[in-house]
Amino acid sequence: MERLLLLLAVATAAGAVAHLFQKRRPDAPIRTGWTVPEQIDRDDFARPEAPWLVAVFTSASCKACEAVANAASPLASSAVAVEVVEYRERRALHDRYDIHAVPMVMIADSLGVVRANHVGPVGATHLWGSLAEVREPGSTPDGCSAGN
Repeated sequence: MERLLLLLAVATAAGAVAHLFQKRRPDAPIRTGWTVPEQIDRDDFARPEAPWLVAVFTSASCKACEAVANAASPLASSAVAVEVVEYRERRALHDRYDIHAVPMVMIADSLGVVRANHVGPVGATHLWGSLAEVREPGSTPDGCSAGN
């Protein structure tokens, strides 16, 4: 009987010590997704006077980035500046906006407010649609209203 009580006491003590060590260890950080800036400084990009900016953050080591950059380039117009920001060439800009996932596309208005974004591979159709939506909510890329 003494052995059983001693064994029970040791097991309880071991459990208490394990619980204390578990509480001392911090929880692992929880990441719910990649963060996208809500505001950018338009002077950091080409053509800050353009009403809209499509900024495509890429990396040379990213296989999907080239396709996303190619999908975004036809969006360029007198009203829309499109700029590809490659990591090695413009690392300071990636660091400034805390970009850790590429490809990342941000569509910003003239004040630098990011009105739409895409993280990961995205096709031209989605980019055209996003740009049309932020330029004129409820419209389609050809300028017709969504109901027509």
